[in-house]
Amino acid sequence: MRSREVQILAVALVATLLAGTTTTVWAQEQASDQATPVYGPERGTLVLAGGGPLADTGIIERFIELGGGAAAGRFVVVPTAGGNFDAAGRVRVFDEARVLGPWREAGVVNVSMLHTHDPKEADSEEFVAPLKVATAVWFPGGRQWNIVDSYAGTLTYHELHAVLARGGIIGGSSAGATIQGEYLVRGDTSGSQVVMTEEPHHQLGFEFLRRTAIDQHVDTRMRWDDLVPVIEQHPHLLGVGLSEGTAIFVTGDTLEVVGRWMVAIHDNQRHYQPWEKSYFVLSPGDRYDMRERKALATVR
Repeated sequence: MRSREVQILAVALVATLLAGTTTTVWAQEQASDQATPVYGPERGTLVLAGGGPLADTGIIERFIELGGGAAAGRFVVVPTAGGNFDAAGRVRVFDEARVLGPWREAGVVNVSMLHTHDPKEADSEEFVAPLKVATAVWFPGGRQWNIVDSYAGTLTYHELHAVLARGGIIGGSSAGATIQGEYLVRGDTSGSQVVMTEEPHHQLGFEFLRRTAIDQHVDTRMRWDDLVPVIEQHPHLLGVGLSEGTAIFVTGDTLEVVGRWMVAIHDNQRHYQPWEKSYFVLSPGDRYDMRERKALATVR
């Protein structure tokens, strides 16, 4: 009888230990899920600027610092949004000295230009060599669909994501901001007045900042409301409208506004009064948790 009782106690003890282990594993998995970003990259930093002059905003200076510093960082500038072909259909050739001049004036020692109009070249190991060692990548403005035409689905695309995976930084202004989102706002080749293109190959951005649609120049070109139909048609997205001279710095699922003016957040999970617009604005220094859809403590 006593032997039988010992067996029962042993079984009960094992069951208790297993239950405790299962609970611990479940808790660890839950904590891991909460820690994994669903909007921003798991590692690295993003900078999305709304176009216009960025001088005296602190945006470029902070980008350089986060990119490893002017002396030690390895910077790559991708001017492709500026156009792959000119009005006559000829392949556009960028002036490297002009493209890199502002960065060298800012004291950046190691900076190179990376551009091609040819996806085949963009898919080569030789072309992506600068990205393999880059600590920072910047996309100037232009038209975002040019970036898609050159790099979507290529080795270049994958190496850009690898820069972030190594803990690097990717930034851009105007078109260089919009390309970072999931939905490609103003991706129509006929002109930037078309907010939502029907061109199937120009609807997807590079998804550095997932589950988002990014617009720019919202203040100077009166685009405050232009993301409303985008979010109505794609309700899983968070809309971000950037003013000129203004940027968001993204780490994980948190964004911080830096620069001169406002950023519009199109959050369809938020309750709005009938007289309100279906978005709200953040000011410089404001921080926002995209995953939880809530404001955080302001940085001043």
